[in-house]
This record gives sequence, structure tokens and C-alpha cells, in this order.
Amino acid sequence: MKLCNKEVSQIGFGTWKMGGGYWSPDYSNDNKYIEIIKYVISKGVNVIDTAEMYGGGHAEELVGKAVKDFDRESIFIITKVWPNHLRYDDLIKSAKDSLRRLDSKYIDLYLIHWPNSSIPLEETIRAMEYLVDQGIVNCIGVSNFDVMLLERAMSLTKKYEIVANEIEYNVDNKTAERDIIPFCERNNIKVIAYSPLSRGNVKNNTILEEIGRKYGKTSVQVALNYLMRRSIPIPKASTKEHVDEILGALGWNLSNDDYDRISKI
Repeated sequence: MKLCNKEVSQIGFGTWKMGGGYWSPDYSNDNKYIEIIKYVISKGVNVIDTAEMYGGGHAEELVGKAVKDFDRESIFIITKVWPNHLRYDDLIKSAKDSLRRLDSKYIDLYLIHWPNSSIPLEETIRAMEYLVDQGIVNCIGVSNFDVMLLERAMSLTKKYEIVANEIEYNVDNKTAERDIIPFCERNNIKVIAYSPLSRGNVKNNTILEEIGRKYGKTSVQVALNYLMRRSIPIPKASTKEHVDEILGALGWNLSNDDYDRISKI
């Protein structure tokens, strides 16, 4: 699968709450998180998702340190600009700050984290396209945009396409299947699924457990395999054991009957 002309893994890795929470850094588990990200990459997952808001940018710093041991060209880094930084100059500053924290020459995919109706989207898109012109980012996209907003963003681009929309999508929240996912599919926009494990709830889903027994898989693996059909899920893990479980979602496919059964949960 290709995104921004780079081969990407079917599953990505999220970094929310690594290195702190909402704009608040926490340095106490840095080595642990760097090792986990390295482990993920060593296992063939090359999509790493982060944001300037995560730990006030500290998650980006952890990602930057983790990828140093790998060929940067083989890693696909996604980061996101917070909605209060969507004015032209603010957005460019945010991107440059993210680039510095990532200690990288470029950002693979830069997303508008959430829309902000108080700032003209035209101004934001103009700044995003400037970043591509300058080689700071390779591709641009959005996050948490509905069909109407995504259509508007697409209409405002002059030079570069919106290539991705990152949204909440999991077996407990399949509302995106009604409109935004079909719209993205029609327009060649990749869907990136955050909270793909429904904040841990999939572990207690008896239908997923039952289906999983047929394949020798856990409910987590079944849930991710379901999402992989129409998105790139970006689960997070804080142990190598959980990473290994996540990777068990790869290399097999749910039957159409089982897929349909999950779609009706």
C-alpha cells in the first residue's frame, strides 16, 4: 500500500499519551517509550503517528529519537497541528517546531488535527501548501473532518491533494462507514483510524472473541483486521507483548461473512 508515494504498513502506531498528555510533557518513561517505538519499527510497522499537542511536543521528540537507528526514508511520520495554530504564520511555525522536535529533514504527512471554524480554512490550506513547496512536509491531510468540511478543504487546494483523513473508527463506532469512509474511498483519500481498539473495549467483545476462535486470533486482532479493510488503524501499545498481539492482525483476512457480522454489531 502506498501513501505519498511511499510504501506504508497496513497498520500504524499511535503515540498519544507517550511522553505526557494534553500539552503536558512527562519525561519519566522516555526510555521505555523509545524502546517500544523502535521495537514496532523493527517488526515492520513504519507508520508512526504523533502530534504537537501530545505531551506538548514531547511525543514528537521521542519519535525523533526512536527513528534515529533506522533509515529515515523507510519510516512514514505523521504529525498534526493543533486548531489554535491554523493561521498562516502560526501553522508554519508549528510545522517548523514539529520538524525540529522530530529532528528530521521533513514530515511525511502533516494533518490539521481538528477543524477551527473561527479561522478561514483557505488561509490554513494556503499555509499547508507552502509547507509542501518548501519541502518541510511531503503531503497534507486533515483529521476529524466530516464530508462537508473535507469537500471544502479539497476545493481550496491549488497545487496539492488532501491525501488522508484521520478519524475515530472502531467496531464500537462505525458511523464513519455511512458517509465519510465511502467519500474518502471515492476520492482516493486514505482513512487513518485512531482509537481502533475502542480504548480497550474490544477485549470484552464476545462476538469478536467468538469469531477470533475460528482463526486462532484474539478479539484485538479481529478488530484490527476488520478495520484494515477500509483504513490504516493506528493502535498504541506500551509493552512488547501488546505490540506482538497487534501484529497478529496482519497476514490473514476475515471471511466476508465474518466481516459482515462485525459490521452489524
